[in-house]
Amino acid sequence: MEVAEVLPKFADAFAFDEFNRMQRAALPGVLETEENVVASAPTASGKTAIAELAICKTLDRGGTALFVAPMRALTNEKESDWDRFEELGYSVYVVTGERDLTPRRARRADVLVMTPEKLDSATRKHDTHRYDFVTDVDCCVVDEVHLLDSERRGSALEVTISRLRRLCDPRIVALSATMPNVEDVAEWLDAPPETTYDFDDDHRPVDLHLDVKTYSHGENAFADKYRRLYRAMDLAEPHITDGGQALVFVASRQDAERAAAKARDVVADRDLSVGARGDYDFHTETEALEDDDLRNGVLDGVAFHHAGLSKNDRDLVEGWFKDGRIDLLFSTSTLAWGVNLPARCVIIRDTKYHDPLEGDVEMSPLDVLQMLGRAGRPEYDDVGYGWVVTDRSDADRYRRLLEEGTEIDSHLSEDLPEHLLAEVCVGTIASRSDAIDWLGTTFHAVRAGTDADLGPEVDATLEALSADGFLEIGDDPSDPTVTPTALGRLATRFYLRLPTARRFHDLATAETVDEDGILRAVARAAEFDDVGARSDEADAIDAVLGTRAESLPDGQRKVLAILRSAIAGTTPSGLRSDAWVIRQNALRLLAALGAVLEEFAGPAAANRCRRLEARVEHGVGPEAAALTAIEGVGEGRARTLAEAGYSAPAAVATESPATIAAAGIGEGVADRIVDAAADLPDVVVDWGDLPDAIAEGEHAFHEVTIRNRGSGCQVGAAVEVNGVAMTDDETYLADATTVPVALLGNGQETLELTIEVVFPELPLLPVVAERTVAVE
Repeated sequence: MEVAEVLPKFADAFAFDEFNRMQRAALPGVLETEENVVASAPTASGKTAIAELAICKTLDRGGTALFVAPMRALTNEKESDWDRFEELGYSVYVVTGERDLTPRRARRADVLVMTPEKLDSATRKHDTHRYDFVTDVDCCVVDEVHLLDSERRGSALEVTISRLRRLCDPRIVALSATMPNVEDVAEWLDAPPETTYDFDDDHRPVDLHLDVKTYSHGENAFADKYRRLYRAMDLAEPHITDGGQALVFVASRQDAERAAAKARDVVADRDLSVGARGDYDFHTETEALEDDDLRNGVLDGVAFHHAGLSKNDRDLVEGWFKDGRIDLLFSTSTLAWGVNLPARCVIIRDTKYHDPLEGDVEMSPLDVLQMLGRAGRPEYDDVGYGWVVTDRSDADRYRRLLEEGTEIDSHLSEDLPEHLLAEVCVGTIASRSDAIDWLGTTFHAVRAGTDADLGPEVDATLEALSADGFLEIGDDPSDPTVTPTALGRLATRFYLRLPTARRFHDLATAETVDEDGILRAVARAAEFDDVGARSDEADAIDAVLGTRAESLPDGQRKVLAILRSAIAGTTPSGLRSDAWVIRQNALRLLAALGAVLEEFAGPAAANRCRRLEARVEHGVGPEAAALTAIEGVGEGRARTLAEAGYSAPAAVATESPATIAAAGIGEGVADRIVDAAADLPDVVVDWGDLPDAIAEGEHAFHEVTIRNRGSGCQVGAAVEVNGVAMTDDETYLADATTVPVALLGNGQETLELTIEVVFPELPLLPVVAERTVAVE
């Protein structure tokens, strides 16, 4: 069955000319009905074509299609692959957290590509002008829907798809690797039997032989990695020498590089006939690689692949592996979920990996099956081989997984309070009955069974959320309303774990909010609960903290040490492996804490948090934090400007580019920095006709003007007289505003007036103006 016969208008949208047996079986349900579709099929069987069929049908009707990809790497791949749609005149637009969103382009797109997390964020904000495009979707393709079973990400995908269906009810086309309970997913998505497809291994283009190999556990984890590597090399060797290729999955980027380096030694010791050092043309091609270690390995037929490589290097490695020039490739899980790179044999060397936020984690059954599914090259092999290398104690568990597969389950109950609160904030739940109806639309309800009573679970969750201050429950006993509190809205807006939101609220309502309290609140966030401190990190932690925070658990001390070293501008080598991930998550939490402080403690506390956030992000001292508010000014330029005597963007804006360049900034950059500094607020206090003295017993009231000579911003203005707070207000300052000042000449010799203007949303230093009025 040729593509051109079935879809003549879209023949060029497909990368092949004929549909295979599995694709032909799904054609009628996708093209001839309007029903939702669920298709479970082995990896590499061609199920992406089902997604493309559904997209073509949607485009032909003038609709908008949404493709939900499990990883950012896969969204980027689809953007490249679907240039074919662009050539046919259709617009493909990728929306991920790493890209700046252009709402106009998103609204005009014919095909949207998003990750589950970005779709979650967009549907939560569907009623804003920025994200209103998400409710104009006619067909939603959910790739790798078995991600539902992920403990970390499954519940977010589940509630997001349920929310999207309530918002605009698009046609759902869900694709999955082989799973035993495909009927449960079909029931959840209301896909009838005639459009529910459970393609077995007979539909794999290449037979798959799977097994488990064990190794003898040694005295330490480092040595065990090499024991597993030698076992992996034993398994790969016969296939490599027979002209096949091997793909070995390892736990981390560093492991991929180290394993590849050691494997080159093994290849040399065993005198395996691999590599292309004699191929002069290929030798020249490899000079395009940016990583020298990678280049040397590629010439020996051994390479590594991970997300830390440049796009150029990743693309070259993928292309050479597809062409057969690389015999042995070590990779992290990126290749399993994203790029389609099959090999004759696939070996999982590491079944556990280190996560900076969760410590040592067992690889999920989904990941194991996804990786092994890469075994077998359709164009070259009749059979593929996959092995899990594991300790003897785990061997039986993995054998059962390979023989029986794993059912897809819901993990919503573990995160139900956060997700139910989010629905209340979005507006899809306004009462207890709404909450029960909503829960009934989830995969969780399907797994609970048709006879399950969801009421008690909803009631317990609502009561807990109310007790913790996240929502308010109305008085109607028959069907009480539920409304979010300010804290509930902030928790949802910033995706906070609820214990973290409570802790932030506790800090905001404490007597003092200082630097130490802010950093400790972040270090103790529930998002870091699973962070562990390895024994070799203890000295580095103590070097940063000394005896401070000894009462905190080791993991929290580690986070605190990383934050402390970040604001000092240097991170000890013993903490660098996890520092980047922890710092990025801490920045998100600091932004959330700043908003909580602004709401419950006032703008001054929020400004202290914003300045600390800037220091953690850029590694600068307090004197340079405000300068990072200037677009294009990071750590190096902020320090340069601070050393030249600048402490505020307003001071930079008044200088000529030549003066800024003379301070140590490049001439071309200096022009941009001066212009960017002029786009920030420049606030001054104008005392006006305030007198220098008043008479004893006189009561006078004056208005003092606060002027903004730069761009508008949110400010807090506080007035003190002799250390006593008189007024404290927050407003948006576009041009000018006034604050009242009371001069009460009762029993005072002088009145010391202080007006402080703070910036709750910017890391700018407060503007402080002082004036003395004599009492005569």
